Amino acid sequence: MNHPSSRMLNRIKAVYIYIKKVGTVTTNELAEEFGITDRTMQRDLSILEYNGLVSSPNRGKWTITEKKVKIS
Repeated sequence: MNHPSSRMLNRIKAVYIYIKKVGTVTTNELAEEFGITDRTMQRDLSILEYNGLVSSPNRGKWTITEKKVKIS
């Protein structure tokens, strides 16, 4: 996997903060909020999921996990 760009990392961080604020949200809602395609959002979410920061209890719906995160 190539290293994500800082712009992408900033967006992923923003996505995490948004989910934390809003609660459970769909991939589509996130994609619209951030002005990107569902597919790109799915990729961002899978990075967050891989790192244990979000989970998808229901297909297409996302919520943050209990994992503590320092956001700098």
